[in-house]
Amino acid sequence: MFKRILIASGPTLESIDPVRFLSNRSSGLTGFHLADQARERGLGPVTFVTGPTSFLPQGVDLVQVESAQEMRAAMNAVAAQADVIVMAAAVSDYRSLKYYPEKLKKSGERIVLELVKNPDILLELGRRKRPGQLLVGFAAETEDIFANAQRKLEAKRLDLLVLNEVSADNPAFGDVQNQVYLVRPDGVRRLERMGKAGVAAAVWDEIASLAGRAG
Repeated sequence: MFKRILIASGPTLESIDPVRFLSNRSSGLTGFHLADQARERGLGPVTFVTGPTSFLPQGVDLVQVESAQEMRAAMNAVAAQADVIVMAAAVSDYRSLKYYPEKLKKSGERIVLELVKNPDILLELGRRKRPGQLLVGFAAETEDIFANAQRKLEAKRLDLLVLNEVSADNPAFGDVQNQVYLVRPDGVRRLERMGKAGVAAAVWDEIASLAGRAG
């Protein structure tokens, strides 16, 4: 169906020193199911770019990275050839300005760590999106979720945004289930809480619908 599918998954890991890093709670499970179902459905060859995670699908072109900058380079290497790009990775927003080659020792009650912004990979992909290419993003929000989702959808030129409302009832990260909203330029659809394999199936159904309309 597609000449090439590009999926980004998992967290990124931003090193501070040889033993410490900045990261987030993403397990990579949803990205794993997205890749696995694309293969099972015969949707096309899959390039799977993933940060550190134990969820590694079979039958894909696997590219393992660590930092946001490494993920950016891996995505850019394939993006132009992909008909569908699914950015399910949770990219760290910031990294340490300085990498300390030796372990930082405890010294006093406080330490100040200066952070710099990481590249916005999805924004860059949206700016370079070619006609006919489908771009899918993910968002995790805790407040004003629909307003924030709409801004992201428009600013990053997304065809579909999978919106996670992170709360005590729906932690999203690190859980085997999730409740999400599928946000498109023409509307929002709420999915009931389900296993992440079910979420992945619904996302692919939505992508197939978008591809059919575009075709």
